[in-house]
Amino acid sequence: MGLLSNRVDRNSLKSGDHIYSWRTAYIYAHHGIFVGDNKVIHFTRRGQEVGTGTVLDVLLVSSGPTRTHVPCPTCIPPEEGHGVVSSCLDCFLAGGILYRFEYDVKATLFVAKMRGGTCTLAASDPDETVVHRAKYLLDNGFGFYNVFKNNCEDFAIYCKTGLVVIDQVTMGQSGQAVSLIGGPLAAVLSTPLRFLTASPYGMAAMAVGVYCTSRVAADIGMRKDVMKLEVEDLTRRLAIGALQVLNPQLPAPLVS
Repeated sequence: MGLLSNRVDRNSLKSGDHIYSWRTAYIYAHHGIFVGDNKVIHFTRRGQEVGTGTVLDVLLVSSGPTRTHVPCPTCIPPEEGHGVVSSCLDCFLAGGILYRFEYDVKATLFVAKMRGGTCTLAASDPDETVVHRAKYLLDNGFGFYNVFKNNCEDFAIYCKTGLVVIDQVTMGQSGQAVSLIGGPLAAVLSTPLRFLTASPYGMAAMAVGVYCTSRVAADIGMRKDVMKLEVEDLTRRLAIGALQVLNPQLPAPLVS
């Protein structure tokens, strides 16, 4: 691991590692928790992918190399379920390269890694706690999949840190989602500063600065709208939230 790449060898993996693999055209990465015995627990968009990130894989397949990996039958998630599945490492990677997500990184390294979804300023909990959360959510679910608020990276980050975003209107923990929105947002926010320089290089530097600042502020290790929540309490809140979708008259779960 380092500044340029988080690529690792599978023999170096240990239970509780947050791993990921880039998908087609390196536009999206799929994240999961390695729990040992060659198994990975990860959160998927139910019924729309097998060993891949999201339906984006289908949309982007023409822009990247064709993968020849065929998932083994034992790792195919059921059609009816809650989206959290257990797969062998090969099926999780789906022919891609193995990377390990980094925790408790220094701010300078975080900013230097311009691509979101590879590291965080937040610290990880002990490996046994991480594995317990992943296995508990495998049995009880992680709520409704949302590419911006509740995706595979959000799942893995929660398993590692126990942190959840309190305000469900805002974006989740995912660094990928922040990067996706942060780039265009940086361009917009830097536009009012254009009078400070006539140089296109100066404008580009301003946009990069705004982008990096927004990434740091939105990182799960810096945000103020998060709370530590035990996995048993999380699933109870998720169950109440699911019922509220069906019956909006139900009271919202209390934040304690």
